Amino acid sequence: MKLFKLKDVDEHPSMSEDGDVNHIVESSDGKEVTTSEGSSDMEPYVGMEFESEEAAKVFYDAYATRLGFIMRVDAFRRSMRDGKVVWRRLVCNKEGFRKLRPRRSENRKPRAITREGCKAMIVVKKEKTGKWVVTRFVKEHNHPLVAIPSNGRRSVLLSQTPDEKDVKIRELTAELQRERKRSAAYQEQLYMVLREMEEHSNHLSRNIEDIVQSVREIESKSLNL
Repeated sequence: MKLFKLKDVDEHPSMSEDGDVNHIVESSDGKEVTTSEGSSDMEPYVGMEFESEEAAKVFYDAYATRLGFIMRVDAFRRSMRDGKVVWRRLVCNKEGFRKLRPRRSENRKPRAITREGCKAMIVVKKEKTGKWVVTRFVKEHNHPLVAIPSNGRRSVLLSQTPDEKDVKIRELTAELQRERKRSAAYQEQLYMVLREMEEHSNHLSRNIEDIVQSVREIESKSLNL
């Protein structure tokens, strides 16, 4: 049985010729599987082992990218002994159905349907050996898959599908980054203004002290005359 582990996820990810970050999953027989777009032709199977939960996530995310769907990290279970996660379900982002809520306004555009009850998933469980094993794999999707070009960029957080919800997420993420930069610039400007006000206040204080001292000296001389 092959064991797959994530190599250098945080410290030394490799770079493709297109500039994409490639994470590498290594099997127990020494073969490396690069989890970038179009690079892995492996399919999950029951009994497949991973060195860690993160390795399973990266592998299934790469598999999802190649097939043309988006992975979503779903339910989990914790150990009753130490509270650590020991069971995790990774699903298609179209899993389940959105709860219907009353519309606040008739003029408001209804949200796009992004969940269609898709059953595709894998379930991984941490064994006593510390390895994470696939205990369930559902391959079939109930919706069309949108294949992503091999030279396209994608991360777990930002997808490249035409789905309106995912497009909105990318737009909001970019807007949030711009607002953070703008906020940092405003904070720097405010700090400079406050520093100038403090320096000006100190200067005024020194001038007032000098004036008071001069007045006292004049009064003292007047008394001596």
